[in-house]
Formats: sequence, C-alpha cells, structure tokens
Amino acid sequence: MSLVELIARADERGLAASGLACLDRCVPLLGGDDEVLRPLWAGLAEDPGDAAGRDRWAEGLEQARGALGTAGPDTAAPRDAGAAVARAEDEAALLARRMLAAAPAARSADEMRRWADACSVASLRIHRLLDPAEDAAPAGTGPRALDAVRAQDIPAAAPAPRVSPLVAAELRRQITVLELLTGHGPAGLRQAREVCTEGRRVLRAVVSRRARGRA
Repeated sequence: MSLVELIARADERGLAASGLACLDRCVPLLGGDDEVLRPLWAGLAEDPGDAAGRDRWAEGLEQARGALGTAGPDTAAPRDAGAAVARAEDEAALLARRMLAAAPAARSADEMRRWADACSVASLRIHRLLDPAEDAAPAGTGPRALDAVRAQDIPAAAPAPRVSPLVAAELRRQITVLELLTGHGPAGLRQAREVCTEGRRVLRAVVSRRARGRA
C-alpha cells in the first residue's frame, strides 16, 4: 500500500501519530530537545473521544509552540516566504515551523488527515533539502518525484526509487509509523516513537555536519 493510501485509510490516532512523528523528527531544526513533544505523544495514548485526551493534546500543543517559538497558525510565514530564503537550512526550518503552526488543536479525523498529509510532504521536502546526495542527484528527483514515490506501493523495507538516500529513509519511516498504528492501534505508539527517535538522530547528525561544513 502506498503512503498516500495509508494516510487516506488511517484513523484519527494514526493520522495524529503520523503528523507528530514527522514533526518530531524535524525538531533539531527548531532547536528543541528530544522530549519537547513528549506530552503530545502521551496524549495520543488516550481515547480521542475522552475529554481528558482532547485536553492533553491541546495543552501539549500549546506547550510545544511556546517552547519552540511558534505561537499558532496565524504566526506562520506566508507560503511564498521560502522562495526568499537563500540557505537550505533556513527553508527547512521554515517548513518545520509551519508543521507545528498548522497542527490542529481539535483531534478530528478530517483535520488530522489534512495535517498528516501536509506534514508528510513537508518532512520529505526537508530531507531532500538537507541531503548532501541531492546535489549530485539525477534529473527527476525533485518535488514531482516526491509526489510519485508517495503514491507508489512501496513496502517499508524496500528501497524507494528516484529519491536520495535521506529522503528514501524518511519515506520508509513514514510508512512504518502508519503501518504500526494501523496494525496495533495504541499499542503501536511505543514502536512508532522508536522509529521517530532514530530518524531524529539521523537528521540531527545531518544538521551538525552541515554546520561544521560552514565553520
């Protein structure tokens, strides 16, 4: 099943976990520590129909925005702001901030589906921007290629065609998180966080290498 199909079929918890995992892997771009989104993960373990679960998600979102310097959707940069950003790191950070700014406070399936889909695209774009292999990538590895691989039926363990290594790994992680939540429900959250932690470490290392290269 393709990533697009997995997002289309996922329930509210799976969608929230998918979007949150994309955001969590990109936390190094926002200067946050590894635990800044923990309250949001904790909220996903609770029933979305329960008032306590809804409140915990909204409170965790407010805390994360305060810690990472994003107050809410109205403070997000305009869509064309990325065109004026010269450095890939700045554009990647802008995409990550938009993910956090756009996160819905209400845990409804429709809102979460839109957010999860947007986070999926943004995270893949971030990994493409920061992948050193992208400079030497062949033609056809740009945004259209990202759309194409998201729509392909690619098992989580299989290589993704026509994209750079960092992007391919991120694509597999996105598929894995959705499959875990689809197959195991709340019990899949722990493994989903482990997948997310691995991806965050990879991106943090990439960001560090790029910073050393500029020094």
